[in-house]
Amino acid sequence: MNRAVRSSISCSAKEALARHSQSCRRRELHWTTSNAATPLPLPTQPGPPPKPPLPSASFQGEQVARKKGQAELRELGKQLKANPAKPSTALRKRFWKNVSVKNTSEGYQIMLDTRPVRTSSKRILTIPHEKHDLAVAVAIEWDHLVTAQQALKQQYVPLTSLTSRALDIAEADAKNDSSVRDSAVQLILGYLNTDTLLCWAPEKDAQSDTVQRIEASGPQTSSPPTSLRDIQIRTAQPILSFLTTYIWPGVDIHPSLSDNSIFPSPQPEMTIHVIRGWVSGLPAYELAALERGVLASKSICVATRILVEWSQEYADLRANWGSNSESYQPFSIEDAAEACNLEVSWQTRMWGEVEDTHDVDFQDLRRQLGSAVLLVHSGG
Repeated sequence: MNRAVRSSISCSAKEALARHSQSCRRRELHWTTSNAATPLPLPTQPGPPPKPPLPSASFQGEQVARKKGQAELRELGKQLKANPAKPSTALRKRFWKNVSVKNTSEGYQIMLDTRPVRTSSKRILTIPHEKHDLAVAVAIEWDHLVTAQQALKQQYVPLTSLTSRALDIAEADAKNDSSVRDSAVQLILGYLNTDTLLCWAPEKDAQSDTVQRIEASGPQTSSPPTSLRDIQIRTAQPILSFLTTYIWPGVDIHPSLSDNSIFPSPQPEMTIHVIRGWVSGLPAYELAALERGVLASKSICVATRILVEWSQEYADLRANWGSNSESYQPFSIEDAAEACNLEVSWQTRMWGEVEDTHDVDFQDLRRQLGSAVLLVHSGG
């Protein structure tokens, strides 16, 4: 009797547990009905992509208004008074009214009223007599500052910071301290194996095929479409030929990227040795300018080409180049900027540029290269 009761209870429990499990499996986690996605039809007419958007035109009135606003900010900076209880407010004030260039026996000094501009090491910023244009440009930088706080930011005073870097290298050399020069040389040579001028697009890739199909679908021309690789090679060859003929004679410089590989291949040991020796022997101002040019262009070849084109140290050699070689072509800041920015220019022509990004980089690259040229160029 007891066994039958226990058996009946066990069967009832198993049935209840089975019904509970089925109800749990059927239980919904939410009660919202699902909506199927609505597919949209794909474009049926093939053709090239739409033309990139054009930036809005800048009217002369807008430029005048912007300059007027900057002048008002400068006047406001002169009138501000620092709060003694808050020392940080002193940086919000422009404590000088006039900026001038003073000619001393050591060189040109930039005067803020009666006080000279100093470097971060408290040394008076003194520019050699043969670099009058550089001194005037540094003075203009300081005359455009609205507050003293802006002088602490490199983007507001690029020429001042670059000149200070050259003076630091020269001061270290005078003390037989090679650490500053060695660090600059090491930084510059770090860009050799990944030089922008030597990184060429693969001979055949999916993107070039797509571009060629897009161009082929447009108006037919007698010449085949030019690939990015062809443009890169055509731009790099004159620069490399010049460097391996006049600056680093006999060295072998090959492309950084081999076919079907994204990893750069190192340059030959002899090439690295020759370039290291040439960079290490540069004067202080030329070394600082080369460092700025390499950081801006990501290319030792482009920075070296524009350095020897404008530096006073190579003035005699430039005269020989122009008289002895019919193939010699001057190299400008615009040429350097285009040579190290080929891929970006190619992509923006195809797909358009991002506002406040590509256009800002476009101008900033030329500003950085121009500051390097002005540092080594002698004038005035």
